[in-house]
Order: sequence, then C-alpha cells, then structure tokens
Amino acid sequence: MGVPAFFRWLSRKYPSIIVHCLEEKMLMYGCVPNTFEGYYLDRIFRVPTCVRPPAPKNEDEMMVAIFEYIDRLFNIVRPRRVLYMAIDGVAPRAKMNQQRSRRFRASKEGVELVEEKNKMREEVIQRGGYLPPEEIKERFDSNCITPGTEFMDNLAKCLRYYIADRLTNDPGWHNITVFLSDASVPGEGEHKIMDFIRRQRGRAENPGYADLIMLGLATHEPNFTIIREEFKPNKPRPCALCGQMGHEIKDCQGLAREKQGEHDEFADTVPVSEQEFIFIRLIVLREYLERELTMASLPFPFNFERSVDDWVFMCFFVGNDFLPHLPSLEIREGAIDRLVGIYKDVVRKTGGYLTENGFVNLERVELIMQAVGVAEDNIFKKRKDDDVRPHSRCCLLSTRRSGGPAGASNDMDNRGVKRKAEDSDSEPEPEDNVRLWEEGWKQRYYKTKFDVDATDDEFRKKVVQSYVEGLCWVLRYYYQGCASWKWYFPFHYAPFASDFKDIKGMFSDFEKGTKPFKPLEQLMGVFPAASGNFLPQTWRALMTNPESSIIDFYPDDFAIDLNGKKYAWQGVALLPFVDERRLRAALADVYPDLSPEEVRRNSLGSDVVFVGKSHPLCDFIRELYLAESHEIPAELCHGIQGILNLDEDPILPDKIKFKDPQYDDGFVFKAVILPGAKIPNKVLKPGDWEQSNRGPWRPQLGFNPNRQQAHLDQSGFRKLNPSFEAQHRGGQYSNAPPPRNYHQGNYRPPQRDHYPQNQCEFYTF
Repeated sequence: MGVPAFFRWLSRKYPSIIVHCLEEKMLMYGCVPNTFEGYYLDRIFRVPTCVRPPAPKNEDEMMVAIFEYIDRLFNIVRPRRVLYMAIDGVAPRAKMNQQRSRRFRASKEGVELVEEKNKMREEVIQRGGYLPPEEIKERFDSNCITPGTEFMDNLAKCLRYYIADRLTNDPGWHNITVFLSDASVPGEGEHKIMDFIRRQRGRAENPGYADLIMLGLATHEPNFTIIREEFKPNKPRPCALCGQMGHEIKDCQGLAREKQGEHDEFADTVPVSEQEFIFIRLIVLREYLERELTMASLPFPFNFERSVDDWVFMCFFVGNDFLPHLPSLEIREGAIDRLVGIYKDVVRKTGGYLTENGFVNLERVELIMQAVGVAEDNIFKKRKDDDVRPHSRCCLLSTRRSGGPAGASNDMDNRGVKRKAEDSDSEPEPEDNVRLWEEGWKQRYYKTKFDVDATDDEFRKKVVQSYVEGLCWVLRYYYQGCASWKWYFPFHYAPFASDFKDIKGMFSDFEKGTKPFKPLEQLMGVFPAASGNFLPQTWRALMTNPESSIIDFYPDDFAIDLNGKKYAWQGVALLPFVDERRLRAALADVYPDLSPEEVRRNSLGSDVVFVGKSHPLCDFIRELYLAESHEIPAELCHGIQGILNLDEDPILPDKIKFKDPQYDDGFVFKAVILPGAKIPNKVLKPGDWEQSNRGPWRPQLGFNPNRQQAHLDQSGFRKLNPSFEAQHRGGQYSNAPPPRNYHQGNYRPPQRDHYPQNQCEFYTF
C-alpha cells in the first residue's frame, strides 16, 4: 500500500506480528530442516541499490549484488518445493500515474541536488574553505529499472543463467520448482505472485498453496509470512561536498579534515553493517484482528473471513498506490480504528458485510462514509490543535534556553521534544490556503485544488464517482486480478467523506477486454525527458522536440503541492495526466523506426519454469520438446497445475514456458480458507493483548507459542524495580508503563524466540 506510515502503525498496534530473523551464515543442507513450502520473491533489484553500501557502480556489479542477495534470502527461507521470482512488468494504468510521479520527482530532485551542490561549493570556496576535488564517478542509474529497458532485458537473461547454475550446483535447489516471471510479463511483481497463488487455489483438486500485508490477508491462507528489510532510521551519511561525517551539505564549512591517529585509523567513517531482516507473521495479525473485529449478538453468524476482507477494504481509505487518501482520514490520527468502530455499527444495522470475494456493497459503504463525514469538521479542528500544540511547546523551550525562567528539571522534562523543532524558526511553515479547520473549508478546498466552486454539484459528483470506481477497482485487483488495464483515477485529490451521497448506482462494471501497455509505451508514459536515453532515438525526440504533439506530457518543471504537509516528499506532484489516445497516435509514426532487437524488447512474454535433473517433472519436460504443449500432471509437481509450452531459447532442456490455469470469463475466486487447510496453533498469550496497546513492550515470540519462561528471584526484582518506577523517566521505553503484574513481583519476561519452527508454509517478500 502506498501509505508510508502504515507499517509503522501496524507494528506498533500489533507488535507480536514482528519476529527478527536469525541468519545462519554457514548452512549445511540436510542438517537444518527446511522451514517453508514455497518462497515468493519480489523486488529483487531494488534492495542492492539502496541498502548495501556502496551502491553498485555499473550493471555488472548490480547483477552480482542481486545474485548474492537472492542467495542470502534463499538460505534464510530454505523453501522445500517452490521458488517464484516475480519482477515488475508493465503496470496497470492506475499504477502508472504513481510511477510517473515518482520518476519525475526523482529527476527534479536530482537536478536540484546538483544545483545546490554547485551553489554551496562556490560559497564555501569564496569563504576560503577547503573542499576535495570533485570525483567523476561511474553511477548506476536506477531509472533503468523499468520494464522495456535494456537493463531489464539483460536482468531476465542473467536470472535464467543464475537459476540454471543453482539448480545444477547448489544442493539446496535440487528439488525446487523455480518459476521466473520477468519484466516482459505484464503486472506488478506482488500481484503476479498473488495471481499465481489465486489460480492454483482455484482448482478444486489442488491442495492449495498458499506481498505484502493486504495481499497476504486477501489470500485467506492461514500459513503466510512476509520477509522484509528491517528499517533503521537516521543512519549517518557523509556530507555530499566534503565527505566528512557530522553535518549536512547546507551546513558544510569546508574545513580540512584533521588526521585521526598516526595512520588516520580513527577517522570517522560510515558504519557499514549488513542489512537485517524481519518476519511479518500474518497468522498472528489474524489473531489480533479476530479479537478486534469479532462482534457478539449479531442477528446472523459472525464470519471472521468476511470481516478480514472488509478490514482490508477500509485500509484503502487511508491511501494506496492507486488513490489519494480522503482528507479526513490520516493513519497517524487513528483513522483505521475510527473506521472499525463505525464499521461494527453498520454491520449490526444492515445485517451484512461491506465486501464479498472482492466485490463492494456500495450502499453499506455509503453509511460508513456519511458517519465519517459527520465528524469531518471536528477532525480538521483537532488536527490543527495537535499541530499547534507541539509548536507552542517548542517556542517555550526556546525561551527557556535563551535565558528565560526554568526549573532544575528542564533537561528531564524536555527530553521528549524532537531536536528538529529547534530549527523551526528558520524553516517557516508553508502557507495553507485551504485552512480545513476554519468555516468554509469545503468551498476553499474545491476552489484551490480543483479550481471549481463547491456549489458545482455535478463536478463533485464526478470526483466521487471516479473515487468509487477506484475503490471497486482496487479491491477487485487484490481479490480477482486486474479488472481493467485502462482505468485510472483522473484527479490529484480525493473528495471528502461527506460528499459520498447516493453512490449505490455510481458503478456498474469495468470495460472488458482491455490490454496492458507494451513495455516501450510504458516508458513513454512514466519517464521524464531526462530519462529519454533509455528510449529509441525517434521516440526520445517526442519528449523534447517543441513541435511534438505530446510535448506537454513532459514538463521541465512542475509544482509540488504540500497539501497540508511539511516536506516536499509528502506533497502532491501536479503533473499532467497522460492521454492514452494521444500517446498512441504520436507513437504510431515512430513505431516503424524500431530495430528487430527493440521490437523483441517491446513484446510481452510469459512465465518460465525450471527444474533440476532430479525433479520428478524433469523427464516429462524433456519429452515435451518432442511433442506438443501439455498440462502439468499435478502429481509430478506438488499439486501445481498449469500449461507448459516450448521455450524458443532454452538454457537447459528442463526449462519451459509456463501458463497459469485458465478460467472462464466471470469466474469468481472465493475468498475463503480452503477445506483441509492446516490452522497453526495460537501464538498470542493473554498478556499480549495489553502489550499491544503499550507499544514498547514488544514480545519477542517465535513461530510457536513460547512455553519456556525465564524467572527472577526476589532479589533480582528488588534490583530491577527502582529503575521502572512509573514516576521515573528516561530510556527508550519511558513513554510506556511496565505490565500490570510487574510490581506484584510475579512478572516473567518473555524469552526471545527468533526462528520459525516449521509452522508457516507460505512465504513472500
């Protein structure tokens, strides 16, 4: 989901879903049991560029980093049966808007950074400062990580050889069925994974396989775990001008660095540490949600699986990759908790749920929106009060530091104030012309954001209708697959919750038979002109030639509306939307200029399956090279089914094209737990419910309930008690009291259990 704060909120509210990963560097296969049935790997190219210093200098280094990264993750997960690698292909039109915004922002920020560096360099030199000479470094351009570029084509080729090598030479891979869905296959990586799982589950004879948190919940697989990098904020970085630590570029004085030690062995350096990983256990999240969503005294039997689907749907209102969030719903303000409370009332009143199998009941959704709309005025006023209060406290703190009256306990009392606030006087708050906290906010919002009067009911209805379509599209995307490759939300801003009136008849269905963009067409839709070097020459000219019929799609500069936020990255990039018809008309004239290699890169591909020589499917695949395409016998591939077709360029004879099982138009994938699914034991203990509301008291649980407990005798408790008295402050967890039974002398802290014990069988990244 496109909500930067969502995971932070989730991990604080439901702390036991997180388990730190313990990695064994020297792994002997056969000594340590495999843990997971399947491993679904997404975004393998992103991580080496941003978490492994130094960043790769060129394409070769990038490929090596990717292979090392896959090896490391494979050794952590140790899948038994399936490895599915999914690379982002051409995205639906609804997602391309977000991709376009991100790439244009990156280009704009890159230009601004160069300008700032040049300006600061001149100022420092004029003041007599010293700066080392600029180095011309080979730099890996991350914009090439987009379907259709030469890099992505080379990545697909390299991954094929990598997989073939591991299947031949690595014992841990010998019995694995490997699926590769590269960038030539349309779809976002996580949704290609989801579609694979969904289609395998859809076959009644299939026992069921079971990226993210919403998609994981949407599978209704009880054994589903996510691995992700552990984010550690505020990592030190050297100054971009002088290369020294301890300051940013704007504060650089150009001081010569003194030698630290005889051989400069004590010099400040950027600490290089290996990226750590965490597990997100969706089975534990389901435990939390079951307790939170369960409703007693309903006039019908409560269905937890349906309520999970409704919870996923309500999370869309606080933001996602396809729709802007509603102005009155901010996740940091408890928006999801507010929605859950309203949701329970609606379910009781209407006698039913909001969604079913990815389809929305708009009549019930309207009741929730109207309930939020009633509170919008108070929400905006409270938001303003909450923003003003810390600022007032910072002003008071500044007065005390400048010589005002202060008590002896100033340092202790002010410990919780963010250091950033000290600079607030030098960074004036951006002007907010909408002023949602003042009367007339709706009129100002529509006038400022849409340049229409709030009295224009037809326009407001149009915005609401598009948003309603978007909600239906996103939920369908999560549960049934892409309903339309063409649909997108055609506005930069969302309507208010109070505008959702008479929405029941606003949506019928999406256009059938739509097709994705071709890879080079997507590049034209998401790249700024500065990235035109990744496109054929005549295509590139359409971005820069003043006579181009689509030159307006590629502005050199654009505004960023902070939209009530403080930082530019939080704002809205006001870019023109790409008109698909105009784009295709312009490209029709340059299509004949494509070389045969570019034509190949511009075509859509298919998934590929690999098996080792000892795999039961190997002989069957070899025989297919002498016959026609055929369905996979389920008994030869752990129940996985699909259609195999010959590969025109096989690296090994046991590599072949794969196509998921096909279903009739109108087929509905059921959002249910499959019959016979193994439900893991409960993990949470009674005390964990209290801890979930206290944030810092995070239990470090393993994948099974922890039966072993550490004990302290009374002398140990006497030593610990004084440092945890409620009136004492300080320490990382000082904002939360200890568990209730701590001071009674019978508190037993949970013992740390890092590693999974063969419980979660479905794994994604």
